[in-house]
Parts: sequence; C-alpha cells; structure tokens
Amino acid sequence: MKNYETTFIITPVLSDKEVKETVSTYKQFIESNGGSIINEEAWGLRQLAYAIEKKTTGVYHHFEFKAEGPLIDTLELAFRRDENILRFLTIALDRYGVEYNEKKRAKQSAAPEVVTEESEN
Repeated sequence: MKNYETTFIITPVLSDKEVKETVSTYKQFIESNGGSIINEEAWGLRQLAYAIEKKTTGVYHHFEFKAEGPLIDTLELAFRRDENILRFLTIALDRYGVEYNEKKRAKQSAAPEVVTEESEN
C-alpha cells in the first residue's frame, strides 16, 4: 500500500451539516475500499485564487491515507461525478513526504496549549 494525500474543495453553498456529510462520505469511501485514513484536516472556508463555477470561496478538506493504486482512480471518478466538489488534487507521497507529514503531526501534537490568566489587581 502506498501513501497518498488528497485535498478537495467543497462548494460553499452547502450547510455545515451537508459539508460534514460530504466529508464523511469520502472518508467511508476510502475505508470501505481497503484504504486507511492516517490524518484528516478540515481547513475550512477559504478564498479561491480565481472563481470556479462563479464561486469565489470554497470549503477545503485534506486527507492523508494509505491505499492501493486502483482506489485512486475510483476516488477521483467519484470526485468528478459529485457536483458538490469544485476541485480536487491527489498525490502519491514518497518517503520524504511521509517523513515530513509525520514530523508535522508530531510538532502539532507537541505544541503547548496557551493558557491565559487574567491577573487580579
């Protein structure tokens, strides 16, 4: 099994519930076809560099996963057929990409939480 990353942009006209359902659909799709999700990141609503289908914003979501090669073709076909997906990009990670992602996740999990206390005068 190889490591892959896929980032997709969901149309901004959907409600939060519909966005979560769309993400859940693709997460289940990957897992039901023999893949395993390593990391999932919701990047939220962001400005697009150029208008896509007359939309200037989109909801970004990112998966890092392990899967066999044929799964990628079926995943991308599902993205193309879904009207809620504006764009997507799937890349295969080499060992350096995998190491980078592991370091990034370790750094994020080790980051100390900032606690602010109001001082009493």
